[in-house]
Amino acid sequence: MLKIQKYAAIDIGSNAVRLLISNVIEEQGKPVLFKKNSLVRVPIRLGSDVFLSQKISEENEQRITDTMLAFKLLMKSHKVVKYKACATSAMREASNGKEVANSVYKKSKIRIDIIEGEEEAAIIAATDLHKYIENDKTYLYVDVGGGSTEFTVIHEGVSVASKSFKIGTVRLLNDMVKKEAWHELELWIKEQAVLYDKIEVIGSGGNINKIFKVSGKAMGKPLTYFYLTSYYNILQSYSYEERITILDLNQDRADVIIPAMRIYLSSMKWSGAKHIYVPKIGLADGIIKSIYYDTVSSSTQ
Repeated sequence: MLKIQKYAAIDIGSNAVRLLISNVIEEQGKPVLFKKNSLVRVPIRLGSDVFLSQKISEENEQRITDTMLAFKLLMKSHKVVKYKACATSAMREASNGKEVANSVYKKSKIRIDIIEGEEEAAIIAATDLHKYIENDKTYLYVDVGGGSTEFTVIHEGVSVASKSFKIGTVRLLNDMVKKEAWHELELWIKEQAVLYDKIEVIGSGGNINKIFKVSGKAMGKPLTYFYLTSYYNILQSYSYEERITILDLNQDRADVIIPAMRIYLSSMKWSGAKHIYVPKIGLADGIIKSIYYDTVSSSTQ
């Protein structure tokens, strides 16, 4: 018997707010399938508010509310049966983050969970990675966001270490990452890498997805450190306007893509990885899985 339900995840990040709707397909005797149905992305860029003034502006509070009301209608149209909304770095650090979340709930009835960096890393690490990794290898999973980057070491198919660092694209764009933060990250990656003979990097986030698309590589094939360095140099040779008009990047991608590449390249350099795999998964995928498994475990208790 085949059972298909729609679940949704709302990811309120420092750069953009996303709604992912997935088909959850259950068939007796087979593993459950999670298939992406629809993805909507709104570039609100909360981090530009929060990392500079420590609070979410009235304008962006209104934009989040409008976006949640729109998402609610989309979920209704799609007949979504369950959803979860998670907010990360920007709302976590905003002095009025909880206040904004409460206001949004009153107006849209969408409850926003403001999650810690470690929980974010754990949700991301629980995504469908087994499809993309080999169990006899070691990987450093790097999920680059606007306000923070989550790192997870996966050895023989198991997450053995994870940490969240306040190094993100919007924060870097506003020159708000101190040398000490980079040094701490470098030490952590090198401490992890020395434990293993060889590490490969897995990258997730909108920027690395875009770079992978531009490369024309087949799904499952990695990008090399050399390719990433070359593309990084090409991007830097263009102005912000030229990246939009000549390289065909969205205006909210054309600036953050450079700091994102800096994070990926640093991660590869410090771990000694020569390749980066891009499975096109992230926090929203992890949220969908967590909703499903929470439902399954509560129904069996």
